Amino acid sequence: MKRLVIIIAALIGLFVLIAFLEWRYLAFVLAVVVLLIAIGIYDFFQTKHTILRNFPLIGHFRYILEFIRPEIHQYFIADNLNERPFNRATRSLIYQRAKGMRDTIPFGTQDHVDEPGFESIRHSLKPTIISETESRILIGGDQCRKPYLASRLNISAMSYGALSKVAIEALNKGAKIGGFAHNTGEGGLTPYHLSGGGDIILQLGTAYFGCRTKDGKFDETQFIEKSNLDQVKMIEIKLSQGAKPSHGGLLPAAKINAEIAHIRGIEADKDCLSPATHSEFSTPIELCHFIQKLRQLSHGKPVGFKLCIGLRSEFLGICKAMLATKIHPDFITIDGAEGGTGAAPVEFSNYVGEFINDALIFVNNALVGIGLRDKIKIIASGKVTNGFQMLTKLALGANICNSARGMMFALGCIQSLQCNANTCPTGITTQNTHLMRGLVVADKCIRVANFHHNTIKSLLELAGAVGVEHLDDLSLHHIYHRINHAESVTYADLSTSLKPNSLLTNTDIPEKFAKHWQAASAEHF
Repeated sequence: MKRLVIIIAALIGLFVLIAFLEWRYLAFVLAVVVLLIAIGIYDFFQTKHTILRNFPLIGHFRYILEFIRPEIHQYFIADNLNERPFNRATRSLIYQRAKGMRDTIPFGTQDHVDEPGFESIRHSLKPTIISETESRILIGGDQCRKPYLASRLNISAMSYGALSKVAIEALNKGAKIGGFAHNTGEGGLTPYHLSGGGDIILQLGTAYFGCRTKDGKFDETQFIEKSNLDQVKMIEIKLSQGAKPSHGGLLPAAKINAEIAHIRGIEADKDCLSPATHSEFSTPIELCHFIQKLRQLSHGKPVGFKLCIGLRSEFLGICKAMLATKIHPDFITIDGAEGGTGAAPVEFSNYVGEFINDALIFVNNALVGIGLRDKIKIIASGKVTNGFQMLTKLALGANICNSARGMMFALGCIQSLQCNANTCPTGITTQNTHLMRGLVVADKCIRVANFHHNTIKSLLELAGAVGVEHLDDLSLHHIYHRINHAESVTYADLSTSLKPNSLLTNTDIPEKFAKHWQAASAEHF
């Protein structure tokens, strides 16, 4: 009865309004009234939406407000620290550094420094000056003939298809300007990766895009052709990624055009699904042999693999395979469970995988325990956006850091969270040519290079404040983790470090580590 009264009152009001309007407006108003009445009648009798059935016409306001809620929250409600996955303070810092603007803050920190989980460092009264030569490190063990002098910060894996061609071009040109590397992602090497002249890390995913036969197997001929390009500096085998480990990739059909389909060797206009596992190997020992195969086919370039740590015994099984085959990777990229992607199932993104800090400590311990730590570089990937996060990762065991979303923010990403819908308003994660037009490569590549330069500068200044002479002198003792409102302790206090070769001699192995080592097998995952 109330609904009927509201509708009748609204109609009476409209007819009263019509009575006072000039005749030339009458047709327009009548058309609007008829349209509104039709919508109201349709809402009243439709059966799919409860709100509209109970509240014809006016129920649409609820859906309108829900549609614009993210923008209202981001621009008018959220403070500097409470947005996810990256808060406004983090994004603003990246924008400032990318644009070469002032990046200082007034009046003190806004961080919740007394909250459990907060991390910090302790400065020295005798700070040092870290040489810029420390910002680079050589990747390539004794089994590699073409080692690569890599930057401490590089562009993490992001494929053409997930990203637009102009975003790929801007990233690579930025890498060229700044002297750092650009990972192709599993989508394969494209002309847009090569156009800027920046160093390339060629990634091979489970579908072998760009290096695959028609039936999806690994194609040696295509790999030889691409891996031996001078611009390609390293090869990375992708086992899993942090946002959706053990799930495989997904590129929605809306983002696949004829060019992407040709580059990947897939059908256009269909969802592109990557398998969860590789077809070229199925055991740790076979993985080691595949590493050696790629090293030979690329004429001795550094080869490594990327994974998100899951069952610890399985990673230790790879370690046992290294010992059994005497083949080891030149680098291992650790992707944290907090990593991001264009599209991931909610449960996988929220609940699967080990977070980056814990994973780094574990992998570093494992390599120390088998006596190969000095031969294998560790690359950390997972929400790296500033100098302190880089310092933390290096102290926990990494040698190098990769950044994906940080580089996207440098390109102009506004965290609209439309990466999976082909509607990215900044032209970064879309194949819509109209939206891509807004991303000007000549401008954005400079911002990418600026972000890299200023982040490395921050890292060196922080390491100097700690008082170390070299970045590799950083350790678990330098990073403090607040465990409650009254106490902070170092990661050295929170974890146990393995002694060199202890896994080989089976001595001084902590109980928590020993059970995983005993369960590990080189013959199967």
